[in-house]
Amino acid sequence: MSERGMDQLICDVCPHHCRISEGRAGKCRARGVRDGKVVSLNYGIATSLALDPIEKKPLARFHPGSRILSYGSYGCNLNCPFCQNWEISMSDGREYQSGGKIRGRNHISPEELANAAEQLREKGNIGVAFTYNEPMISYEYVLDTAKLLRGKNLNVVLVTNGCVCEKTADAVLPYVNALNIDLKSFREDVYRNTLGGDLEAVKRFIRKACELCHVELTSLIVPGMNDSEEEIREMTQWIAALPHGEEIPLHITRFFPRYRVQEKKPTERAVVMHLLRVARERLKYVFPGNL
Repeated sequence: MSERGMDQLICDVCPHHCRISEGRAGKCRARGVRDGKVVSLNYGIATSLALDPIEKKPLARFHPGSRILSYGSYGCNLNCPFCQNWEISMSDGREYQSGGKIRGRNHISPEELANAAEQLREKGNIGVAFTYNEPMISYEYVLDTAKLLRGKNLNVVLVTNGCVCEKTADAVLPYVNALNIDLKSFREDVYRNTLGGDLEAVKRFIRKACELCHVELTSLIVPGMNDSEEEIREMTQWIAALPHGEEIPLHITRFFPRYRVQEKKPTERAVVMHLLRVARERLKYVFPGNL
């Protein structure tokens, strides 16, 4: 997905609409221009591969007790200063371009990943979760693999920040069974100035996903950023107004110092428990995380 602008191409996968010159990459570090086209630079490059409990995604009400093969690459179109997986999400991929990082290799084709997922059925695997970094910036790989997984009657799960354009969502969501979407704040200024994202784009993505897939949401509670009762009440009121919104699971997760935010203390447990009670005023399924 791209448009041409002067001597640069415009990537239209996410709201940044990066203008990218030949040989360069966009803000996500995982999309760039090569041979006159905007392409996924991390297509099939795996930085993480693990058979995880489905609850670790986290998904609490989608095949509970099962396991899912989790695949991650590198790059992200947000710049959260407290990122938990910053080693891969903030990477430009150079350390993964040569020399395998996983069992002596680092490239996994869609066919290989789908076949691996099928072979793991006997261990309780129900499909593939695209997770660890932001999967939608390499939507081509997700889409190619998802089509194969659906053909094998395996589930496709996305763990995503949801900050993508509608065209990208329209291409991928029909092949997805379940998502956990980060709703990192309910303030546009936080998304723009702290996270480098677009709250309205995330809200549009959540609405669209709810029409097609099983959706669960996660809010990491960061002290001083999104830990007010008023913000959680406003957020859950919006969630509850979505179709079947009162039954959308919300995971309220405790922050620990990470990446560029080392000076803050972990979110107090009492704060998380209070916000859980606030969220349960509107929503039926609210779960604590990292307690």
